[in-house]
Amino acid sequence: MKFAILKERKNPPDQRAVFSPEALAQIKLQYADFDVTVESSEHRIFKDEEYKFAGIDVANDISDCAILLGVKEIPVEFLIPNKSYFLFSHTIKKQPHNRLLLKAIIEKNINLYDYELVADENNRRLIGFGRFAGYVGVYNSIRAFGLKFGLFKLPKVNTLSGKEEMIRQLKRIVLPPLKFVITGKGKVGKGAKEILDLIKIKEVTQENYLTKKYSQSVYTQLGVSDYYKRKDDLPFDFENFKVNPQVYVSNFEQFAAISEIYISGHYHAPESPEILSRDILKSEKCNIKVVADIACDIDGPIACTLRSSSIEEPFYGYLPSEHKEVDFFHPAAIVVMAVSNLPSELPRDASIGFGEMLVEHVIPAFFNNDNDGILQRSQITLNGKLMPRFAYLADYIE
Repeated sequence: MKFAILKERKNPPDQRAVFSPEALAQIKLQYADFDVTVESSEHRIFKDEEYKFAGIDVANDISDCAILLGVKEIPVEFLIPNKSYFLFSHTIKKQPHNRLLLKAIIEKNINLYDYELVADENNRRLIGFGRFAGYVGVYNSIRAFGLKFGLFKLPKVNTLSGKEEMIRQLKRIVLPPLKFVITGKGKVGKGAKEILDLIKIKEVTQENYLTKKYSQSVYTQLGVSDYYKRKDDLPFDFENFKVNPQVYVSNFEQFAAISEIYISGHYHAPESPEILSRDILKSEKCNIKVVADIACDIDGPIACTLRSSSIEEPFYGYLPSEHKEVDFFHPAAIVVMAVSNLPSELPRDASIGFGEMLVEHVIPAFFNNDNDGILQRSQITLNGKLMPRFAYLADYIE
């Protein structure tokens, strides 16, 4: 079975890779039938020579490979007909910018698998870059606070060697007693929590967070039942929330009133209520100084996320009284960090971590007849046709 590791072709170039050289060498030892070629790339965080040194073939021509693995979407003109692709396609929510990509995949008789759909039998996602987004989101939120108030200057993450140096930089600074609030307990939230724990920010219960003052920085982490409540004041019911989100409303105002830094690591369904609304933001009680919107949903649950920002220019200001963007040094501005590709700032660490997840959950499926249904659940198209569970995308394609 012949695999290819694709060159990333989106602009700006992404340095991440599906597998490190060491991971590919490990897979070759584990599966005798695993044959792989790495498509040559000048931008990848791992150089071609590193793969060659690990005994991996590197070439410009991958047309003889059957299963092609990349990270991000592929420009339509580079799709090879009659192949199987595994990538983040960003199509299952009918994202407008990728409609032509899915249309071309159908036309070119391509089998498409999506990492976002790699899940167990209970539909729990197994792989992703979310943990690394959480890492960088926390770092950027602290960096933004230091810049905004002239307290300290941290270098950009993408100028550092990796996570360990990022931690060292954070440990060098002295923070005033701040309150950090995190929404979400999935991969992004766990990544954010990991960094705060490593730099000795104290975790406290929600009750203590809301009622006590501290002489040191503290954080609390909220699940969906903590930042939403029923309009009729009945107890929160998660199963009911999934079916009837319209009967729920944000309960976040109490956290906004006492938090300096808000880190959003939640999943937000399109029908769900806002979390941090315009009314909360413009309230005189709102104390938030920095919002790190890791999910970066424009016109979504975080009202101050007016647009996505970039790795080069990660911060902008939000003026609550006028609901508009201003310079983030404006005295009345809340700093917003809404970079949509945060893991790209830690390309080596993120690539190694992602590869480890693939080795555990995905690669075995190609050699055990997909005993656990991993491939079946993650497949969007087969032989140029939508899989039945994705039939709803037909009108999107047309």
